Amino acid sequence: MNQIFKNGLVFLLFIMMGSTVMAQKFTTHAVKKGETLESISKQYNVTPYSIMTYNKEIKQGVAIQPNTVLVIPIGAKVPEVKGDGTVKETETLFEKEEPVQEEPIGFTTHKVRKKETLYGIAQRYQIKEDDIKKYNTELYASQLKKGMKLRIPKYKRVKPDENALTEEDYEIYTVAPKETRWSIAHKYGITIDSMLVLNPGLSKINDYLSEGQELRMPKPPGSTLQGQETQLYMSYTVPAKMNFYRLEKEFNIKADEIVRLNPEIAERGGLKEGMVIRIPEIKADPGAVNTDNFIFYEVKPKQTEFSLTRKLGISYKDLLALNPDLREGLKAGMILKLPKDQMGDFEVRHSLVLDKINLLDSINPINHPKLVFLFPFRLDRLDLKNKESVQEIIENRNSLKYSLGLYSGALMAIDSIAKLGVSVDVKTYDNQLDLSKTKEILLRENLADVSAIVGPLDLPSLKEVAVRAAQYGVPVIAPIPAKSDLSLNNVFFSYTSEEVLRDKMLSFVQDSLSDQNMIIIADEKGQTNKALILERFPNAKVLQVKEEEKNIGINRDKLATYLSEEVENWVFVETGNFKLIASVVSILNAFESSLLNPDTSKSKLKIRMFTTNKNSDFDNDIISSTHLSNLHFTYPSVYREATNSGFIEAYIKRFGDEPDRYAVRGFDLTYDLLLKLAYKNNLKDVSKIIGETEYTGNKFSYEKDMGSGYFNQASYIMMIDNLRVVQVK
Repeated sequence: MNQIFKNGLVFLLFIMMGSTVMAQKFTTHAVKKGETLESISKQYNVTPYSIMTYNKEIKQGVAIQPNTVLVIPIGAKVPEVKGDGTVKETETLFEKEEPVQEEPIGFTTHKVRKKETLYGIAQRYQIKEDDIKKYNTELYASQLKKGMKLRIPKYKRVKPDENALTEEDYEIYTVAPKETRWSIAHKYGITIDSMLVLNPGLSKINDYLSEGQELRMPKPPGSTLQGQETQLYMSYTVPAKMNFYRLEKEFNIKADEIVRLNPEIAERGGLKEGMVIRIPEIKADPGAVNTDNFIFYEVKPKQTEFSLTRKLGISYKDLLALNPDLREGLKAGMILKLPKDQMGDFEVRHSLVLDKINLLDSINPINHPKLVFLFPFRLDRLDLKNKESVQEIIENRNSLKYSLGLYSGALMAIDSIAKLGVSVDVKTYDNQLDLSKTKEILLRENLADVSAIVGPLDLPSLKEVAVRAAQYGVPVIAPIPAKSDLSLNNVFFSYTSEEVLRDKMLSFVQDSLSDQNMIIIADEKGQTNKALILERFPNAKVLQVKEEEKNIGINRDKLATYLSEEVENWVFVETGNFKLIASVVSILNAFESSLLNPDTSKSKLKIRMFTTNKNSDFDNDIISSTHLSNLHFTYPSVYREATNSGFIEAYIKRFGDEPDRYAVRGFDLTYDLLLKLAYKNNLKDVSKIIGETEYTGNKFSYEKDMGSGYFNQASYIMMIDNLRVVQVK
């Protein structure tokens, strides 16, 4: 049987049923007299924490009552990723100890007053807002109301403040240009959570603020933020041989001011080695705290000075100078500002520093993702009894080829995630590339507990699915290029747009440019790209394209006058016509490494070819791959050649053939989706804190658009060199 037909048949049979991939097995254990958590964990070769994970009623160090029935996880393994990308299972999961939470020593009752907020009450009792919610669970579902009686936990460190915050303790702050939530929170020294409490109208979906927007913010003690002038001081230990002149130079403060602030200098007859003196600090102008000058980081729970400075790549002294509030201690939720050009173990998105989270190390096996796949397999049009007909359809129908490729890769991803200890419920439907069929499927399917929907591929069905899924807050993943005229807030457009690819290409050229001679060749279809290139590089030369009824090309002699012998020539080719591409490539290749004028030239020409939009015309068979290689043809791309040999070998073993780029994309897209859902079963929340992720041949970095969905911003810069496609960025 032909291999393509065989593979296609396997897929078609598989999609006829929904499937559940179960990765974790369990058993039960009835506790006997004298047994402890530790003895039971040893009996089943698991850790105490793994037992507590599935039995919330038991606590570390507390005796377990006889006859208690425990759920025991069996066979969960921690994955170890080898260098070749394959997964080796090693020791059991749940090796980390349960976080120790401080228990209250008692409770007090607080009756909510008019205009009080959760933030104000938490400030009064010097506790966290989450502490109040924890012991007043109704606050998770309803707002704070006047007269409500709250249980306030009391800790050893708590010293209640009798002065509750009232409306007079707040002011209206007007958002200035280039300010963000994090820059404003930093100015006021509050957390983002507190800002959201004070301003319930702020969006929970995105983080945008508009210029002129008014926010309710707490007044700093004594005045408004705009009029406040707070003098801060630092302690300075006088070293040997220090004098007033050197102090003036180092701290920009006059000698008489130093003496005024430190009377002991006069009492002891001048500066003495080892003397500790006060030196005034200059506080940064709050108006300068914006995205032009700084990036911002939100401190995470359990971070220390050491871990923070190592992550941010900055000394604690420099961090303290930028953030004087750190003198009062490092606190979770604090917003710290950093220099705009700061480099470290992080990614920056919209001036916010994102932690690099290793999703493989952050899996929570309690999460149980539920996926729905909607692909146009169009089984209604296949006659499975006619092998030749089915084979021809699989080879020639793009919608089926894309579907089979994406779905085969998705199945590999589901298998891989199961080996990591994550159970996934999967349902697959054939929407037949038909809107009415899609509606029929949606009527039957309960979307309320679905984690994500992958597909469909046609735009009308995608819109229908997105609108229906939005009612339940379910994200929809568009696996191939898709543009919509609707504001589909729950759609994740996984295929990087042409506009983003073009911008990434131009930024790459701009960063690489030194003294190169730039030339643009663009036909009518490439005029938009030409205009944008000229915006970045106004000195670029433009070579006109001759467009006639049957012929299209360039003037070879005119091109020769544009080329330079002294520097390398960078030529942009912007077109959707394969005939023009073939002609230009041939001419450029003839010039490459040749003498422009054999009688007078001393050096050979150097030419490199670029495009901001590598469409399918560049792949036409009449275009010489050798010539493109000679020209080091460079272009932006959504994908690269698959690098994970472990995945390729496993795919061949399962399906009998190497994966095409659609299968690679199906694997990467689904694996990324499942890892994120295994970390936190809410894709929208995860996308706010997870930066760029990269897998076998694709990478993803979703950013929320203000009026629409989430768009992938990740891409590659590729180059053809020595007849091989290589990644240059």
